[in-house]
Amino acid sequence: MLGFVPPLPQQPGRPPSTGHMIVCGDDALARRLAVELRFVYGERVTLLLPPGRDANSPETPLTQRGRAAALFGRMSAAMNRAGNGGGSTGGGSGDTNAGVEAVRIMEAPEPSDDVLEEAGVDRAAALALVYDDDERNIRAALTARRLNPRLRLVIRLYNRKLGLHLEELLDQAAAVAMPGIDPALLDASTTVLSDADTAAPALAATALTGSSKIIQAEGLLLRAAERPPPRPGETADPGLCTLALLSSTTNDPAGAEGSDSSGDEAPQLLPDESAVAAATGRGTVVLEAVSRADPDRPATRMGGRGAPLSQVFSRRLRWSALGVAVAALALVVASLLTTEDGLLHSTYLTLLDLLGMNDPSEDGSPARKVIQLLSGVAGLLLLPLLLAAVLEAFGTLRTASSLRRPPRGLSGHVVLLGLGKIGTRVLVRLRELDIPVVVVEEDPEARGIPLARSMHVPTVIGDVTQEGVLEAAKIRRARALLALTSIDTTNLEAALYARSVKPDLRVALRLYDDEFATAVYRTLRTAHPGALTRSRSVSHLAAPSFAVAMMGRQILGAVPVERKVMLFAALEVAGHPQLEGHTVEQAFRAGAWRVLAIDATPPADRTPDLAAIPPYDPQGDGTPPPSGLVWDLHPGYVLRAQDRVVIAATRRGLAELLRRQRSVVPGR
Repeated sequence: MLGFVPPLPQQPGRPPSTGHMIVCGDDALARRLAVELRFVYGERVTLLLPPGRDANSPETPLTQRGRAAALFGRMSAAMNRAGNGGGSTGGGSGDTNAGVEAVRIMEAPEPSDDVLEEAGVDRAAALALVYDDDERNIRAALTARRLNPRLRLVIRLYNRKLGLHLEELLDQAAAVAMPGIDPALLDASTTVLSDADTAAPALAATALTGSSKIIQAEGLLLRAAERPPPRPGETADPGLCTLALLSSTTNDPAGAEGSDSSGDEAPQLLPDESAVAAATGRGTVVLEAVSRADPDRPATRMGGRGAPLSQVFSRRLRWSALGVAVAALALVVASLLTTEDGLLHSTYLTLLDLLGMNDPSEDGSPARKVIQLLSGVAGLLLLPLLLAAVLEAFGTLRTASSLRRPPRGLSGHVVLLGLGKIGTRVLVRLRELDIPVVVVEEDPEARGIPLARSMHVPTVIGDVTQEGVLEAAKIRRARALLALTSIDTTNLEAALYARSVKPDLRVALRLYDDEFATAVYRTLRTAHPGALTRSRSVSHLAAPSFAVAMMGRQILGAVPVERKVMLFAALEVAGHPQLEGHTVEQAFRAGAWRVLAIDATPPADRTPDLAAIPPYDPQGDGTPPPSGLVWDLHPGYVLRAQDRVVIAATRRGLAELLRRQRSVVPGR
């Protein structure tokens, strides 16, 4: 990793010096990533945005530059309130907003050779390409690698298979340009990430349980959960450890959902024992369990070819068939009881009568004549039943490649609004968990429509803001609503209407703006205090992963804590003075990081797959284990240089660890 360069003031219009970072993008993720790098990691940042559209347009009241300025200003104010005003240092770029002064903003339609050279790509330490268009990101990555073979590239791609091939290609180009490069540096020279893959698990978990937070970290499954404050006389279960204190409480229905800019209302991440004990009436997020993750299962279908009969034939038809079968069985039993025929002969005669293939029993007994009459009546019911079965089977085969409509009687499902990049990934995740889903999408040509068709997920095509669309998705019998369109107001309108139809519905909204999300959360919680409401920002969830990748590292996962984010990462103890030589208890820093697990396997035998490491049963006295993965840590265990640790950290805490490592261990 390149050496750490502390942030310095930047003169207006002057290209940044060596070691700065460049972010190129056209949506919220680019702005969030620039904020992360500048205000959390203290890096000098150049933000390249497409030219803003008409500022007077009602659809886009702010230009791209204006949106960035507003976000930087809020983050600068938040950092200053926290007593850390580094984000507002430096010269300006012509704007009076302190947040804009910290970041050099450029506007260009495309990241061409000339534009990247003007941004200083030949002297930059890292470049992030986070356009919403995969092709544009790939083209810019190839150009940047040619202009600066030593540049660390972080690329946003939705196509995961293509991303793997591109990563290999760009790494090979870096190896050719820099013979003898350290394999560790080469491995970090190109990173391909997807914001959709990063955010999907958290969004799916919100719809599934509302409060569980699941991180699948290199083969391990870390499960955390929100717990309400204990009642008087009760003792809260601390789990393995307390990860956060929530800002909203049961005693304050109008409490805001805290974010980085919420001041005292924000949740407290990684509190110490004294803070937990003093925080009466506040909910907590605790780490409940750590287990091995099952391999990803293919998403199951909800009907179609190879589907069970319950998906081919309607429930009404199945009940009708059952009624005819019961009637036929009753006729067979009646024939056995009233005649001297055997079982096989009685069954044979009854079936002949049902099918109208028998002659009248003129010479038979009265009982036989009655049974034949009843069999004829039942046979009359059999013909329309067979016709209906044929028509339904034909219709199922005919529509096997088309979108399904929500079946009658569906309940306990999740209504998913939007099948863009994020919605498609969340849909896959929910189906992997065997959660029934009904999708609502306005655009019949949306990205996720082919996937919904192939998985035979019930889909409603229509504008969710129009009356009757949510009703068609069976919102009254749904368990949760996931509003994941790219328009905040559309998500809000859908959530408000769904709550008016079903007040206790679990709702999770995709909202970008923190202030808007806080107002929405406060209003919904006040109006429906007994219902669960959550707001999520995809860019806020994904930005930490991209920022850490620009530092040459990767995080295991991120979980939302209200509008804040907690990170999980695996680090080598060597080179971290805050960890090496300290006990687990001493290494814990409240509000910054906490050691959760230790991999004591010798470095020569170490595997990157944490789940492949055999667990070690600690002796309870802090004795260093010879090898293995230890989760039940003794507070007195002394961290050694050869150990690898799994930590939970805040964004600023992880940034401090990485900065100190870069300054202490040259060349990393």
